Amino acid sequence: MASSMGAPRCAAALFSSHNAHNLCASRTISLFSSLSGFKALEKKDSYSRAHKFSRRENYFQQWRSLNIRAEADNGTTTGLRKKEEYDFDLFTIGAGSGGVRASRFASNFGARVAICELPFATISSDEFGGVGGTCVLRGCVPKKLFVYASKFSHEHEESEGFGWSYESEPKHDWATLISNKNAEIRRLTGVYKNTLNNAGVTLIEGRGKIVDAHTVEVGGKLYSAKHILVAAGGRAFIPNIPGKELAINSDIALDLPSRPEKIAIIGGGYIALEFASIFNGLHSDVHVFIRQKKVLRGFDEEIRDFIADQMALRGVEFHFEESPEAIEKAADGLLTLKTTKQTAEGFSHVMFATGRVPNTKNLGLEEVGVKLSKNGAIEVDECSRSSVESIWAVGDVTNRVNLTPVAIMEGGNFAKSVFGNEPTKPDYRYIPSAVFTQPPIGTIGLIEEQAIDQYGDIDVYTTSFRPMKATLSGLPDRILMKIIVSASTDKVVGVHMCGDDTPEILQGVAIAVKAGLRKADFDATVGIHPTAAEELVTMRSPTRKIRQSETHAEVGGMAKASTA
Repeated sequence: MASSMGAPRCAAALFSSHNAHNLCASRTISLFSSLSGFKALEKKDSYSRAHKFSRRENYFQQWRSLNIRAEADNGTTTGLRKKEEYDFDLFTIGAGSGGVRASRFASNFGARVAICELPFATISSDEFGGVGGTCVLRGCVPKKLFVYASKFSHEHEESEGFGWSYESEPKHDWATLISNKNAEIRRLTGVYKNTLNNAGVTLIEGRGKIVDAHTVEVGGKLYSAKHILVAAGGRAFIPNIPGKELAINSDIALDLPSRPEKIAIIGGGYIALEFASIFNGLHSDVHVFIRQKKVLRGFDEEIRDFIADQMALRGVEFHFEESPEAIEKAADGLLTLKTTKQTAEGFSHVMFATGRVPNTKNLGLEEVGVKLSKNGAIEVDECSRSSVESIWAVGDVTNRVNLTPVAIMEGGNFAKSVFGNEPTKPDYRYIPSAVFTQPPIGTIGLIEEQAIDQYGDIDVYTTSFRPMKATLSGLPDRILMKIIVSASTDKVVGVHMCGDDTPEILQGVAIAVKAGLRKADFDATVGIHPTAAEELVTMRSPTRKIRQSETHAEVGGMAKASTA
C-alpha cells in the first residue's frame, strides 16, 4: 500500500469541494449586498439609463457564474449546466460486490452514476463477465452450492449409525447440479441488475478502459466522470508450465460437463482445499499437490495440521513439497502431471488453484499514471484513492483483504466519503473468514505467532473432541477449537476453529472479539447444551502460557511456552 498517501491528504481532498462551495456562497452574498444599492447608484450616477442597465446585468452575470461554479463543485445539479460538465459524477468499472455497493450508495447520495460490466457468462474471460462479479457468478455462491451437494454423501454415511438403511447406494446427477446452479446465478445477476436500476444507476455493457483522469471508453464510446472507481476484481493465476492449456481453473471447475473421475489439484490454499473437499464428497479420486510442507499458509499452525488430517481421513491424498513442471495428454485422453518428485498419470482433470491476481490488465491504468504494485494491484491510500486524484479503487484490484464482505465495506465507505460528506475509512481489524472445506474452518483475529509479536505474553486455550454425532456414526470426525488471549489485558485476540458448523458459530464470536471482550466475559457466559459451540465458553485452563520475558537461547530466540 502506498504509505505516502495518508489521511491528511485524503481528508483535505474530500472536503475541498465543500469548502469551494462555501467560498462561492459567501461571494454570492456579497454580490447580493452590492445589488441592493442599485437605487442609490441610479440617483447619483450620471451615466445613461442604458449604461446603468449594463452594469446591473454585469452584476447578475457574475453572480450567476459563481453560483453555477459553486453547484458544480458541490456536486449538485440545476438546469444551469456548463458545457464542460461531466457526463457522470461517478463511473465505476466492474459490477461485482464492491462496485455495485459503491455505485448504489453514491446514487442514493444524489450522484449521477454509471457502471460498466462485460456480458454475462458462467465462465469469465476477456470478453465475458456479468453483473454480480466473481463471488456471485463463479465464486462464493456457486462454490457454496457445490459444498452443500458434496456434504450429502458424508451425511449418508453418518445416518447408518442412527438406524437408516438403504436398498442401494445413492447416485448423484452432475447435470442436475450444474443446471440448477446456473439457474440460480442467472437469477442473482438479474437481482443485481434490478438493484442498480432501482437505485438510478446507468448500466453500460462492455469493457471499460480509462482514457484519461476523467474519461472511460466502453465499446468505442467515451464517458466523462468527475470520479472513476475501479472495482474489476481478480482473476485466477496460471503457472507458466508446458501443457498449462490442458488444465482448468476454479471458474471452469464450477461449470464442467461431467464430474471428474480423478483430479489433480495444484495448490495448497483455501481454493485448492475447498475444491478438494467438494470433489471428494462427490466421490472423485482427489490428489492435491502442494509446494509447501503444509496446507493453508498464513493460517494457525494447529488448524493447518488438523484440517490436513481430517481431509486425509475422508480420502483426499496430499502430495507435499511437489511443484508442477509439466502437463501432458496421453493417447487415451487422460492427463499426466510431472512434478519435481514424480510423474503422476491417469487424471481426467488437472486443476490450477494457485492463487488469484488483481484484474488490472488492459484497463489503461499505467497510461494515465495510476501506480501499481509488482503483482498489478492498484496502490491506494486508506480512503481507497489511487495516485491519480480522481481515480479510486476497491476490492481485489487493491489486494488488501480479498474477501467479498471487505469489498462491500470498502465500496460503501468510498461512497460515504466522496458523496455522502461522511469520511469513513475501512476498518480491517478482526475480519472473520471461513474456509468451506469438510470439515469447515473459521478464523477471527490473530494467529498465535502474530499474537506473540503484538502482545508478547499470551495464553492459549485449545480443545479437540469428538462431536456427539460421531459417537453413533462411528466416523473419525473431530472438532478443534483455539482461543488466544493477551495475558496482560485478558482480551481475546484470536479464535480459530475447525469442525461442523464452524462458520455459523464464529460469525457470532466475531462480534465478541471485535467488541474487545475479555476471556473472563467468555467464562461468565452460560453455554447452550448440548452443542459444540458451548466449548468456547467452558475452556477454563490455558493449554500453554507463552512469555517473551522467559526467552532462552536454546529455543532460538522464540518465546518460551509452559504447559499449564
